[in-house]
Amino acid sequence: VSTHSSHIAHELDFTCLRYFRREPARKKGEIPLATVVNLSKTFGDATETSKFATRYVESTHCDLFFADAAILVEGSAERMLVPHFIRHKFQKLDQSYISLLEIGGSHAHRLRPLIETLGLLSLVITDLDSIGKSDIAKVFPERNKNYRTGNTTLKEWVPGKESLDELLGLPDNEKQSENELVRVAYQCPIRLTYKDESGEEETIPYTFEDSLALTNLMLFRDYQNPKGLLKKLTNALGKDTLNDASKAMFDDLGTGSKAEMALELFYLTEPSELKPPDYISDGLKWLEGKLAEKEQNFLASAPPEVKND
Repeated sequence: VSTHSSHIAHELDFTCLRYFRREPARKKGEIPLATVVNLSKTFGDATETSKFATRYVESTHCDLFFADAAILVEGSAERMLVPHFIRHKFQKLDQSYISLLEIGGSHAHRLRPLIETLGLLSLVITDLDSIGKSDIAKVFPERNKNYRTGNTTLKEWVPGKESLDELLGLPDNEKQSENELVRVAYQCPIRLTYKDESGEEETIPYTFEDSLALTNLMLFRDYQNPKGLLKKLTNALGKDTLNDASKAMFDDLGTGSKAEMALELFYLTEPSELKPPDYISDGLKWLEGKLAEKEQNFLASAPPEVKND
């Protein structure tokens, strides 16, 4: 049985699926080929990683097998807001078949065998997760402190670095895998004018929520009667200095509900008014560009049109 139905794929045992992966064209007019992938061998032996990946895929709709690309996000707030960023800011990406998975930074790398086997174009939106030099306690991200990342995806997959200073200074072309099919997007330094008299300053967000607040500074400050974590962030943005505001948000993020904050944003704000943080915009631009390249490759492989005179 062959199918394009994610529902049928979902009902089948994962190990009995065979996936037809189309290979990109190498020259114009070349006949397109496909490679048949035996998914029973994707994860190898019955390790904890293979068990997790199999259970995760089987617990979700299997649209990974049919998607143009995948976006793996850190948490519920990103899962709710990233589709709106795409819909309102990335029209071409909105017209593509994108599989959006909430997987968390500590587990995204566990889907690596499946994503690489499928040859699936993927963007991993994750958090910097800064920790101390010699322990795993969370710390406010700063340069030149020998801090590290606690994010397994960043350490063990892409870009394969643990030093916070290295990650903060990494150019965009090094945030992708060698075959350029997978890219990570994580918090990077932001330069902004916190107060008119202060001039432009730099700060480093810790997670998606404080990145969003700093990117939409005036919008967050203008909210009337916000609740929960959103209220804490708006109060923090009333601090005298950018450094004080950033540290207050870092502390607040340990206690508030991020999902509740996203819902509160939907209630108070038209989603089109929210500007995505730069690290997410950069990642989505990369994905949009790669999908355009993929489309051109497929067009190049089409046989020439025969005209009957």
